[in-house]
This record gives sequence, C-alpha cells and structure tokens, in this order.
Amino acid sequence: MSRRKTAGVIVAHPDDETLWAGGFIMEHRDYDWTIVTTCRGSDDDRSKRFFRAMERLGATGEMADLDDGPDQRPLDSGVIESTILSLLPRTDYDLLLTHSPFGEYTRHRRHEETSRGVTGLWAKGRLTAGQVWLFAYEDGDMQYLPRAIERAHRRIALDDTLWTKKANIIQNTYGFEPDSWETRATPRVEAFWCFEDVRAYHAWFEEEQAHVRGDSK
Repeated sequence: MSRRKTAGVIVAHPDDETLWAGGFIMEHRDYDWTIVTTCRGSDDDRSKRFFRAMERLGATGEMADLDDGPDQRPLDSGVIESTILSLLPRTDYDLLLTHSPFGEYTRHRRHEETSRGVTGLWAKGRLTAGQVWLFAYEDGDMQYLPRAIERAHRRIALDDTLWTKKANIIQNTYGFEPDSWETRATPRVEAFWCFEDVRAYHAWFEEEQAHVRGDSK
C-alpha cells in the first residue's frame, strides 16, 4: 500500500485555507492534510468554526493567537517562525501551501509575514518540502476583488460542484453573509506559485518584487 502524501497549509487566519485553496484541498482528500493558522486562536466563535471547517475539508488543524489587531504592527520574524513550528506536528512534508509574500489583496501584513515565516524556515532547512506552493491572487491595488493571477504557475478552475462546496464552507461553516467581502471574494479559479527548491523561490521573488514595484508606478 502506497504512503499518503503529507500536505501542510500554513495561513494567518481561519478561512484563508478555504478561500485560497479549499477546492484543491477537497479535491485531494487522499492527502494527509494539516492546516494551521497563526492568528485568532482565542476567538471562541472563529476557532469553533475553524475546527468545523477542518472536518469538512478532511484535515486536522491547530491555531495560534498572534496579534491581529487593526494597527497591524509588524511582528518579529523569529516569533512568527517559532509559532509556525509549534503548530506543525512534523517538519517534513511532500507539499506546503501558504500565502504569497506579497499577499492576496491590498493589504494584510499578517499574510505577508506568515509567508515569509514559512519560506524563511524552508531556506534554513528547519522545514523541508518536496514542493512549496504560494497562493497567487491580486486585487489590482483594490480596484477589484482578489482574482487568480494570469501568470501563476498553476491555475485550477473549480467545477460547479467543488466551488459550491467551497462557498458553502465560507457561508455556512464560517458564517459569512452572502454580501460579505469573503463570500464575494471566494474565487472560482485557484492559483499558485509553485517551487521545488529554495533557489527557484528566491529567483521568482526577485522577479516578482520588480514586477510589483513596476505595477505600482
């Protein structure tokens, strides 16, 4: 009998895993999924909803409680990295999913910091993975709802059945209203930047950083 692939999803908030990768997760129920969030662990309502979402996604989950206040003061990278390691049951995975270091929309610092925490641990060899995938979305500097980046390495169009299951978790499990930002933003196309080694990630980061700076001019 073949070994199940191990897959970890490391996000800032409960619902990020579903918004940005829920279709892919549900489509690969044969994977051994672990999903962790760095924030909102002390939010009783959100944490209960998160663990119900884990049941629907077929995953195990853990939550931390890093500051997620409206001021969005930067957090120390060492704190973020140690938090991520404390949440994960292992340090070696076939696949890791996390935020882009540029985020998915304008702008949430915790998304960016969580991404840099994961890639920092990967670069140091404290996390190992056959592949690391980063969510690939953008909102045109707040001109529209987040959408899959056309240039992304991998784009997955969800069929109606899978997208309905994903949207149902956002609305009925997490409890977001039909006209909420979260419900309206739930993408039908999921997209990822995909890397097999740290060198490829760093090369992409330099290129993407230049692209983002160019877009902002």
